[in-house]
Amino acid sequence: MNWFITFANSSIGKKIFMAITGLFLSLFLIIHLIGNLTLFGGPEFFNSYVSTLSAVRPLVRFIETILTLIFLVHIVNGIRITLENKRATPDKYISNKTNENSSFFSRNMGLTGSVIFIFLAIHLQTIWYQFQIQHDGGHFYKIVMNNTIGFGNIFVTLLYSIAMILLSFHLRHGFQSAFQTFGIRYNKYGKLIEWVAVFFWLIIPLGFLSIPIYFGLIKGGF
Repeated sequence: MNWFITFANSSIGKKIFMAITGLFLSLFLIIHLIGNLTLFGGPEFFNSYVSTLSAVRPLVRFIETILTLIFLVHIVNGIRITLENKRATPDKYISNKTNENSSFFSRNMGLTGSVIFIFLAIHLQTIWYQFQIQHDGGHFYKIVMNNTIGFGNIFVTLLYSIAMILLSFHLRHGFQSAFQTFGIRYNKYGKLIEWVAVFFWLIIPLGFLSIPIYFGLIKGGF
């Protein structure tokens, strides 16, 4: 156990845990997006989808517990890496040179991650919570579309949209960092993996972004 703690606290250990948890969360995004896109099927289709999940609640709770643990590991290691990077470049000159050779989002992964976390917390406290207490009512579509916590509220629509845009940038740099950590960014499979990464950091966020754009801005009439 001591070797594991030592490894987890090492620089490479934190980066590996960050990369692995990030990849697992990216895979979850695929499943979550598929579920969210059922909104385009209309109230009956979406309500039926959510009701199906309610029928396998123990399995859903188990998956949610695993996801929570993965999120915590990802967040904690992200904070630790960010703090270490700040301590590693205290010199203003070095910091300025870093700014010249890196993008805004690569330097501010902690910032984009924090905004995404805030969005997630609000999402869980509103729509997810309402789903839990009204799971027998079957009015899930109305919850998502209402004027208080749903896309009928322009502020919810804008927050969702901004979070998805930041998620795209967060994933883009995250995948680049993960490939570099695993040592496969520049090998013979590098190009193929980068194309796969495009699916995660561009296509998936665009899929999520289509929801507030259509239901909030277009259909909602904002």
